[in-house]
Amino acid sequence: MPVLCTFLINACGSAPVQEMSEARQAIEAARVAGAEQYAPEQYGKARSLLESAEDMLNNHRFSKARESAALARDEAIGAREVAQEVAAE
Repeated sequence: MPVLCTFLINACGSAPVQEMSEARQAIEAARVAGAEQYAPEQYGKARSLLESAEDMLNNHRFSKARESAALARDEAIGAREVAQEVAAE
C-alpha cells in the first residue's frame, strides 16, 4: 500500500513534462502538415489548450495541466490528420 500511495502522489504531484512535450510536438507536426490552412479550428483549439496547460503548469496545477496537454495533443493529431487528408486530395 505505501508504494501505491507514493506512486499516486508522484504521478499527480509532478510537473507533466512528458505530456507538455508531446503536445508541443503534435502541434508542430500539425503545423508542418498544413493544419493552419486545412484545419484551422482544430489547430487553433490545440494551441489554445496548450496555452491553458502552460498557464496551469506555471500555477502548479499539474493535474489540470496534464489533462489540458493531453487534450491539446489529441486535437493537434486530429488537425494533422485532416490536413494530410485534404492535402492528399
